[in-house]
Amino acid sequence: MKVNHMKITPEMKITDLIAEMGRSGVLGAGRVYRATRLLERMILDDEMAIFMSVAGPLVPGGMRSIIRDMIDQGIISALITSGANITHDLLEAFGGAHYRGRGFDDERLHEEGIGRIGDVYTRSEDFEVFESNIQEIFSCIFSSKPHLSIQELLHEIGGYISDDESIIATAHQRGVPVYAPGLIDSMLGLQLWMYTQDNRVCLDAVRDMHSLSDLVFSSERIGAVILGGGLPKHYTLASTILRGGVDAAVQITMDRSETGSLSGAPLEEAKSWAKARAGSNLVTVIGDATALFPLILTGALSRAEL
Repeated sequence: MKVNHMKITPEMKITDLIAEMGRSGVLGAGRVYRATRLLERMILDDEMAIFMSVAGPLVPGGMRSIIRDMIDQGIISALITSGANITHDLLEAFGGAHYRGRGFDDERLHEEGIGRIGDVYTRSEDFEVFESNIQEIFSCIFSSKPHLSIQELLHEIGGYISDDESIIATAHQRGVPVYAPGLIDSMLGLQLWMYTQDNRVCLDAVRDMHSLSDLVFSSERIGAVILGGGLPKHYTLASTILRGGVDAAVQITMDRSETGSLSGAPLEEAKSWAKARAGSNLVTVIGDATALFPLILTGALSRAEL
């Protein structure tokens, strides 16, 4: 089958553009097309539970509402994320913001109370508000529930958030579990440690595996949307080992495979570990998730409504 050259016209819709990528069928264009069609099938499969894995600064990078809306619309059954994305979700829920930066004199930024994530800026005063509010919420939660799993803690925090655009507030309202296995490695984890200087609590990471396993084994099929790599990716895939792996997955990553890193590993490698089933549908797209996933999701949702 020959490679067809893509044609672009002013009146094209996103579905038309992705169809042209499919006509080409190769390299990044082909992968975006295949990822879009696979995500469409995953969304339309009523018996498939979709786990979403989020690593890297996706909330600061403008994807907060996308993740929140996928929870609200019932597209995903569980969110597995870094503690940092939860921190930044809370920072905005408490009235803070993320800003587009220009110029990267990092020593001067530090003097001005600005932290930098690529070309995203944050303000130290927003983190001060975050710290004050989260400490108050910890006091309310742990005063009556000193022994919680990480997922249970995030669910409880979500109940104290009034911002309807918040990821964990929406997850709380919709009953969608949020897992953050590396929670301590974040500003939220630092604040939790500071709370324990004067208070005794137990945060049970092992207990999360009970609820996650229940979700895995109660689902006819499991799909995964993996944005970035790291611990959230491994936690997502490893949770399905005892059932033989995921049935379908879309991965978007910038990492490379040559060093053997999990973050850069193609999804097919997961089959050797029983983290993906034999015959499972898998697509890896190389690129920036903040650029590619909105395109893929829009295409999938548009086609699912046809």
